[in-house]
Amino acid sequence: MKNNLGKTDRVLRFLFGVWVVSWVLPTVRNTALWWVLLVVAVIALVESFYSFCWLHDLFGINNKNQ
Repeated sequence: MKNNLGKTDRVLRFLFGVWVVSWVLPTVRNTALWWVLLVVAVIALVESFYSFCWLHDLFGINNKNQ
């Protein structure tokens, strides 16, 4: 697993994950939508910590130098 996310991408993913968990999830009433948003937020947070995105790896995108 090679790092393929740059610093800006990691920060934006982290901020997105925190925003979804702290602001969006408390307002969602639909249970299925709540779980989908939670999974997306957790994936964004994990990717920000590991500096790796499997979709970038799949499509051959490397933003590490940005």
